[in-house]
Amino acid sequence: MTPPPVSAPPPPPVRGPMALLSWAPVVAVTAALGWFLGTQFMGGLEPGGSPGCLSCLLAVPAACALAIMGLPKRHERASKWIAAAGSLVSLVLSVRVAVGYGIAAGGLQFVERASWIPSLGVSWSLAADGISASMLLLTGVVIFTGCLASWDVDRRPKEFFSLLMLLVTGVFGVFASQDLFLFFLFYELAVLPMYLLIGIWGTGPREYSAMKLTLYLLWGSALMLVGILALYFTSGAQPAAFDMGVLRAAAYPRGFQAFFFPFVFIGFGTLAGFWPLHTWSPDGHASAPTAVSMLHAGVLMKLGAYGIIRIGLEMMPDGARMWMPWLAVFTVVNVTYGALVAMAQQDLKYVIAYSSVSHMGLVILGIATLNDAGLNGAVLQMFSHGIMTALFFALVGFTYGRTHTRMIGEYGGLGKVTPAIAVFFTLGGLASLGLPGLSGFVAEFMVFVGAWRAFPVIAVLAAAGIVFTAAYVLRVLQRCFWGPLKNPAFANIKDLNGVELACLSILSLFLVGVGLVPGPLVRLINSGVAQVLVKTAAGGGP
Repeated sequence: MTPPPVSAPPPPPVRGPMALLSWAPVVAVTAALGWFLGTQFMGGLEPGGSPGCLSCLLAVPAACALAIMGLPKRHERASKWIAAAGSLVSLVLSVRVAVGYGIAAGGLQFVERASWIPSLGVSWSLAADGISASMLLLTGVVIFTGCLASWDVDRRPKEFFSLLMLLVTGVFGVFASQDLFLFFLFYELAVLPMYLLIGIWGTGPREYSAMKLTLYLLWGSALMLVGILALYFTSGAQPAAFDMGVLRAAAYPRGFQAFFFPFVFIGFGTLAGFWPLHTWSPDGHASAPTAVSMLHAGVLMKLGAYGIIRIGLEMMPDGARMWMPWLAVFTVVNVTYGALVAMAQQDLKYVIAYSSVSHMGLVILGIATLNDAGLNGAVLQMFSHGIMTALFFALVGFTYGRTHTRMIGEYGGLGKVTPAIAVFFTLGGLASLGLPGLSGFVAEFMVFVGAWRAFPVIAVLAAAGIVFTAAYVLRVLQRCFWGPLKNPAFANIKDLNGVELACLSILSLFLVGVGLVPGPLVRLINSGVAQVLVKTAAGGGP
């Protein structure tokens, strides 16, 4: 008998100077993070913030991405620790921006500006108002919990976490940018890593979903770029500049605004899941890995709504007043269609995906009202939905990891073996259907108050979505978690571990906290919304 071949022994670990050199990126990032925190918190939390805070917020995930890329292959599992540490620092800095923002003073704070490409009028210009500060906080929460939800990623973790941190750098950059060139650059940086993250680490028809998502969003980016270039070349500024303050002050003719506003709205609306350009979203959500689904629905879709406010409303207010009543009609389809299709789904992830389409319809409806209640409700809904959908997708990922199925018909009685998952899923479901005391109720109530003032008929029709939302949420809860255990194979699955419990607890804390005490976040958001309303009321055309 031929003896089995003897496998070669593993190569000896590298020691000496080369080993130290391979860890140089990690040491550099650790030192940089310590310096960032020291510079940001030595001066306290004075209103207006300290210079460099937003640059630090962008630099931390970018530095982590570089450090992870520099890790040697045998130490690639350390990538999750670097990503978790970097995302925790990002969360702390985003809290720093939100808490340190001076609401009484309002306007742009944490301002940073340096000339970058003078010949084109491009500058490194960062600042935050109440709207962007709330979105930075949302991003910090979702990326940290997303890293915790990805703790068990063991296939090419080095590439996964480096792309994840690169993506979140782009998201932070979009919310902090005050230069349109910089805005577009970070926007693309936030969108493009999605193709690889879904195509490599996704499930199901991941290549199809990744390609569909990329083509739709690049098409939206092309329309958005047309609008940006039109604003740049028509501003009349001497010298020409991409500075958003300069472009907001420009007096664009009403005919110009009427023609180019749809380019901006549709370009950003594609990312926001605006019907009928939403079809990429459910496929992308369903095929993406857990953390990417959390960022995708929780944060990336908010970039679209944020762009409509920041560029469409502030720079083309006359065009917004002309087009928004017509576009508001489509939001009724968003809200009701998304809820009805979610009700018919058998895949749990597709239920959450179409739920996101429905809830983003409420966001765009609030923006379309162009009044204080509607706009404040829209931004608060962006925050609330971001937290809620991150909670849902984390729960779906944890459940799938235990049962290896997402089909609702194969569940049943899971609450008996995984009571903690059932509790968190129930909490998210109640927030989704707008139960008072949770963040969803406050946001939706404000949106409907604003919609009633602007479009009473549309408000009544959109309110039907609440009934449909309650129907599919209660259906999912009943069929998945309550009643007798349906599948004996699930009798011995384990409940949440410590890392998963920490992830879901952080998200739930924001759902309950904002629902019970919405005042601080509403005041922060309103300080930014008030400035937008001043611009839309005044108009821009000569």
